[in-house]
Amino acid sequence: MPKNNTEKDLDTLYQEAFDKISKLKKGVAPDVMLRFYAYYKQANYGNNFTFNSGSNLISGFKFNAWMQLNGMSSEDAKREYIALANTILTDKNQTK
Repeated sequence: MPKNNTEKDLDTLYQEAFDKISKLKKGVAPDVMLRFYAYYKQANYGNNFTFNSGSNLISGFKFNAWMQLNGMSSEDAKREYIALANTILTDKNQTK
């Protein structure tokens, strides 16, 4: 069983970061949430973009954020998600 972050694999660290961000009790700024969304989509779906054709403005912002990561590898998206999560968790002191 891994004892520290250097021994954990990227998928484990990514899942832990995702779980912690999902459980935050304090709100996160909308622009930061868009970055989380984009990294999540790129990490899990890559460049296989899908878009709801409705006129929902929020969906448009989400799609645009994801499109900006076009060409980023799944591994890099996971690393960026983890780094952003660590920054937010440190800033909000919400590590529980």
